[in-house]
Amino acid sequence: MIMELTETIMYQASFEKNPEFEGVFWMGVKTTGIFCRPTCTARKPKPENVEFFDNTKDAIQKGYRPCKVCKPLENPDETPTEIQKLMDELSENPELKFKDIDLISRGMEPATVRRWFLKHHGMTFHAFQRTFKINSAFKKLQQGENVLDVALENGYESLSGFSDSFKSIIGASPKNSKLEKIVDLKRIETPLGTMIACANENGICMLEFSDRKSLSKELDDISKYFKANIIQGENPYFKILEKELEEYFQGKRLDFTVPLAPVGTDFQKNVWEILRTIPYGTTRSYQQQADILGNPKAVRAVANANGLNKISIIIPCHRVIGTNGTLTGYGGGIWRKQKLLELEKAILF
Repeated sequence: MIMELTETIMYQASFEKNPEFEGVFWMGVKTTGIFCRPTCTARKPKPENVEFFDNTKDAIQKGYRPCKVCKPLENPDETPTEIQKLMDELSENPELKFKDIDLISRGMEPATVRRWFLKHHGMTFHAFQRTFKINSAFKKLQQGENVLDVALENGYESLSGFSDSFKSIIGASPKNSKLEKIVDLKRIETPLGTMIACANENGICMLEFSDRKSLSKELDDISKYFKANIIQGENPYFKILEKELEEYFQGKRLDFTVPLAPVGTDFQKNVWEILRTIPYGTTRSYQQQADILGNPKAVRAVANANGLNKISIIIPCHRVIGTNGTLTGYGGGIWRKQKLLELEKAILF
């Protein structure tokens, strides 16, 4: 059962600036003629002076202007088009090196690009490029290429400079890197927001929305589980993942085929396999999951395992609801759970 959003619920969510309702509704203020997102920090109007919309188009057609405080037409975590172009070019050719003058020639302000990368990647754009290069170099060395050749291919003028950069990121020198492991990381844009994907040589090991509160802990867990460094870089499974996600959101894909490498205990992996048997567009309760698992009393353990699932959408924990038919917690936010269920039901019916 999809949660019914009453005006009372929406006003209260807006009053509390509840982030779980981001993307669910927008609030128009009759006295000012502007519309806002639920988390807007501007002073809240009286209930009788507002009306609600389930999309920005309707608010604009009704004559409302976007709020300058919360900027409801923008996705604050979305990768800007010009920056996405830079990242796509690096994905195609990690040996590229963009300098400030190159950014300026593209009409980009280097300081703005630097701030964006610091906020969303925890490093400057130039550091991001170095990380990307070292990721590519690591894989070439794993395939048996010569250290000097790899250094030159990646634009390093000296072997010592390459070795220093390599060791600072990988934790070992190029010559001693055979026993090291890495997990690749990439940002992926979707209609429901930016997602962070991780993959190793066996498949996708994480797909989470970038605003999930436990994201940093999950990354730490993955790093410890595989005893590997998590580094920005390309991975063959990312191309498959991006294609299948795009098809899913277009309503053209009911099942995913991209290989997975989930991180968890044997019990958790069993629970996640059961999750993958829930048919597209349908729902199942925690109790039903426990029954299929063969342990009807393990409802709480099953619910906990669902909450620890690090591969959203593909391992569809959004299809699990409460026994009474109501939506329950979801790491990506209840509103995303609702949107995913609405998407699937709309395709089927």
